[in-house]
Amino acid sequence: MSRIIAVANQKGGVGKTTTCVNLAASLAASGQRVLLADIDPQGNATMGCGVDKHRLESTMCELLLGDATVRDTIVRVGQGGFDVIPANDGLTAAEVNLINEFGRELRLRRALEPHSADYDYVLVDCPPSLSMLTVNALAAANSVLVPMQCEYYALEGLSALMNTIMRIRDAVNPGLAVEGILRTMFDPRNNLANDVSSQLILHFGDQVYATVIPRNVRLAEAPSFGLPVMFYDKGSRGALAYLALADEIMRRDRPAERASA
Repeated sequence: MSRIIAVANQKGGVGKTTTCVNLAASLAASGQRVLLADIDPQGNATMGCGVDKHRLESTMCELLLGDATVRDTIVRVGQGGFDVIPANDGLTAAEVNLINEFGRELRLRRALEPHSADYDYVLVDCPPSLSMLTVNALAAANSVLVPMQCEYYALEGLSALMNTIMRIRDAVNPGLAVEGILRTMFDPRNNLANDVSSQLILHFGDQVYATVIPRNVRLAEAPSFGLPVMFYDKGSRGALAYLALADEIMRRDRPAERASA
């Protein structure tokens, strides 16, 4: 049974796509079967995997509209060892077309259900807004991974996202949980970053990952080459941090696996 994790934050520029691409590659490198589902019309996760978003016949758009299946849309990421459901700006039109459709918020969940045994992890890269696309991701997910920078505006965004998660629980997905809060672009020399980090741990405890993603030039450069950072510079601090995050996520899952056995 796959674990579906929505990577979401209503604030942009916090490292959602960077986290999706590099966590997918790191989990795959650890022997996990991974699917990355890009549900952001910008298609940055698609491009970051080395897939040309402009040369696709079937994408997330066709999947949500019911014109294609998951198998029709999947692209194998050669240097990565995982699969991706790609996206491009056609998703904007799909969102408009879904407005009057019955069960519109459950399209992604229903599309993924037949493939629950095919993957260990499904990561969903969400747009930086509370749209019907984000609602589809949260309705399909078991949990939400929240990347955030350690700054005060980010704390406000986190509060808004927690409220959104509670509304999704009440409306369509009562089992939706917080997977974890990931501190990204972290600079330990910054007093404000350290202060906000301490507040996060105080309020959210072990929901805050021990792993911290540092500010790292290699992480910023890798997408322009269409590569996860571990294939661009495997010894970089960014690559090592995402490998550590993958290990932390898998270790957290093992007690749950034992309990259900």
